[in-house]
Amino acid sequence: MEVLFLLVERRGQLVTREEIVEKLWGKNVFLDTDNAINTAIRKIRQVLKDDPEQPRFIQTVTGRGYRFIGQTSEAVVSPAQAPAQEQPASSSPATTEAPTGIRTRWKLIVPAIVAVLALSFGGYFYLHRTPKLTDKDTIVLADFRNATGDSVFDGTLRQGLAVQLEQSPFLSLISDDRIQQVLRLMGKPADARLTPEIAREICERTASAAVLDGSIASLGSQYVLGLRAEDCRTGDVLAEELVQVVRKEDVLNALGQMASRFRSRVGESLITVEKHNTPLAEATTPSLEALKAYSAGWKASFSTGSAAAIPFLKRAIEIDPNFASAYAALGRMYGDIGESVLSARYTSKAYELRDRTSDQEKFFITLSYDLQVTGNLEKGQQTCALWVQAYPRAWEPHGLLSGDIYMARGKREESVEEGKIALSIDPDFSIGYANLAASYMALERLDEAENTLQRASERRLEIPDFFVLRYVIAFLKGDKGGTEREAALARERRGVDDWMSNSEGFVLAYSGHLEAARKMSRLAADLARKTERRDTEALYEADAAVREALFGNVSIARQRAVDALALSQSRDVAFGVGFALALSGDSSRSQELTENLSRRLPEDTRVQFTFAPTLRALLALNHSQPPKAVELLQTAIPYEGGSPSTGGSEFLLGASSLYPAYVRGLAYLAAHQGVEAAGEFQKIFDHRGIVASDPIGALAHLQLGRAYALAGDMTKAQSAYQDFLSLWKDADPDIPILKQAKAEYAKLQ
Repeated sequence: MEVLFLLVERRGQLVTREEIVEKLWGKNVFLDTDNAINTAIRKIRQVLKDDPEQPRFIQTVTGRGYRFIGQTSEAVVSPAQAPAQEQPASSSPATTEAPTGIRTRWKLIVPAIVAVLALSFGGYFYLHRTPKLTDKDTIVLADFRNATGDSVFDGTLRQGLAVQLEQSPFLSLISDDRIQQVLRLMGKPADARLTPEIAREICERTASAAVLDGSIASLGSQYVLGLRAEDCRTGDVLAEELVQVVRKEDVLNALGQMASRFRSRVGESLITVEKHNTPLAEATTPSLEALKAYSAGWKASFSTGSAAAIPFLKRAIEIDPNFASAYAALGRMYGDIGESVLSARYTSKAYELRDRTSDQEKFFITLSYDLQVTGNLEKGQQTCALWVQAYPRAWEPHGLLSGDIYMARGKREESVEEGKIALSIDPDFSIGYANLAASYMALERLDEAENTLQRASERRLEIPDFFVLRYVIAFLKGDKGGTEREAALARERRGVDDWMSNSEGFVLAYSGHLEAARKMSRLAADLARKTERRDTEALYEADAAVREALFGNVSIARQRAVDALALSQSRDVAFGVGFALALSGDSSRSQELTENLSRRLPEDTRVQFTFAPTLRALLALNHSQPPKAVELLQTAIPYEGGSPSTGGSEFLLGASSLYPAYVRGLAYLAAHQGVEAAGEFQKIFDHRGIVASDPIGALAHLQLGRAYALAGDMTKAQSAYQDFLSLWKDADPDIPILKQAKAEYAKLQ
């Protein structure tokens, strides 16, 4: 455009190549100016449909330069009439201007040129403003070509550009998770460099609209940044820009400005560009080194797993202690591997620094804080609603509504719908399939749960959750071969072996094979210990403590509870330990844990409406106050049947939403109200997809028998006892509750 403006300004006169160089770049230039000028002239001719052999607009004077020979006419056009997006961007300290001052004359030249070219080009400039992308299109972001020799730019600039473009409610980037899946389908390694050619193939395979690739090169002591967007179907260039940057420290600022201009050039409204346009250094970090470590962390998480990302992200916050997004990412990674205490710690820090992020990242941090720190599911739902309103194309709020909020609140149908929306936006969102399958499982729609996991498998998606979900579905279907197959597969996968071992312990205990279950629980805890995941190890110990308490092994339950608490005092561990201690008669320590938990997490939905009421009800039973226990459990009723997202300590935390019903049943038994007790235990059978292999699923048969006996219905009582004894026909004979059941059943004969 600058070459064209110069030629038109001197219409009919020869403009030498030397004059073009000096006017546009100055005397001290290190570019390949011949190639730059040739490219500019070629593009002008392409637009004007001008034949260099028989020119109508641009005449070549061989060996010397060029002359504009087209007809022009004066046109009075005010700057306000000129399209806003065609006016030159304001300069910034990060970019250098041509020393000729030609840009200062654009305000005088542009109106006339636009008027002339609108006639000459057949309206090209106005067509150029037609949006090139729509709010349904997606973009593939290629790796930057780094010709500087400085490795600090490797991966860093792509990450920075992604952060800037993700501020847009209009644009949508193909996620790195999805790119990883497509690379596998292409037979490429997970860490393959996204060259323009590979990115273009990914673009075609994902039915995306464009590939955006960038470059950086040295220019003496300065740098040249380039961006180019290309339609991956036609090869047409949608937008491109080169910017010269004076200092290395200004590269991120310049990149952010280029991203903003790109957004408007491809069709986003200036209103949303201006509204969601936090400078890159503020949205992330002013440090290239910190951003590089952050980028390496995300790359490691996608190629190897969340645990592998943690060292890189810790390095990022060492370099820049105010890097909010790095703290948020650490919170997420620790949450992924079950370390809830560390997750809450880093998420809290991110929340403190949330004003140093982009608008979309603020939503993610706020929601993470709602879920990981305060546990306030109602606020979390409100945050999701605001996020969806501001960013209709974001899949994250739908995924979190499906997996973390609606499931926990017992809104299983809503969870299914949100899960479907998340996968429609990003069909390679791995955890989205786990959330949807878990939602179907909670609804006891097991075939649909299996089909969901099969769809994920067909896309070559595989995460630890899938193994455990398939294992539990097989258990619910009574498919022993299926459970054995999934358990064998999981043992070969690091990151799922401990979780599967704990799951096997639950299934073994469900049929009374307690000693074998203990071995699997110890194995699970040992595996977690080897990878230094204290919270996860503690959860496995808490699971075992609850099981022992339910089965009547008081001393073992207390010891396992103490062991768990020594490792972690996280919310879920505290609940499991408090439950085991209360059930095994240690009311003092259980009450202390309960009150501490309630004070520590006053906003936590699960604590205030499920965990604390359940523990207090057990304590009331220990003090022979069954009516009080029933009263305390009233607040839990709306949340019964809820289930948290998959992950962590098998499905104790899912079944925990039905622990109030189990304890209420015990309270009615203590009050000799058999009919009411039977109704509570029946709830457990009505929610098998949530209870899964939790011990209360097996023990509910026995408790139902006791309830019917109290109600005087001996036929149903005998049937319920028989169901329990049949389920435990091969159980370890020394389990206290089994001995009680046999003695009680004998009296019914």
